[in-house]
Amino acid sequence: MGANVYSPALSTRPRPLVPKDNGAHAPILVVEDVHETRDGIEKLLTTDGYRVAVARDEQDAIENAQRRCPDLILVSLAGLSDDVIATARNIRERSEVGERVPVVVFCIEGIGEGNEIDIGRNLYVTRPDNFNQLRSFLARLLKKIPVAA
Repeated sequence: MGANVYSPALSTRPRPLVPKDNGAHAPILVVEDVHETRDGIEKLLTTDGYRVAVARDEQDAIENAQRRCPDLILVSLAGLSDDVIATARNIRERSEVGERVPVVVFCIEGIGEGNEIDIGRNLYVTRPDNFNQLRSFLARLLKKIPVAA
């Protein structure tokens, strides 16, 4: 008796933070070296209405950024925090996307869970407690980008 009715309020699926009916959304480049994680992030961001490109390593990211001109780059690579941050900076410099493009680095060590650190020049390090926290952070960063006339 109505027990099988789908209710969005009861759904465990993440609900989009960005309404899909606003037209084209910001392109995001996701740089992740683990296939399953890369696919998961892509699906979740696509659900939020973003146009997502993926890259598996630094060189792939540079080529993708040059072709697609993303509004944000999300870097989640294995390695020491300092090395991943250096890679993120290298991706920005070699792809020539400029400092207006926020670069967000997932970090496992050196930062507490749930924290975000601005390390300068529109470069951030974050260790979200959950994906919704990351989604909110990305949405805040993308709102800061001036719209080209």
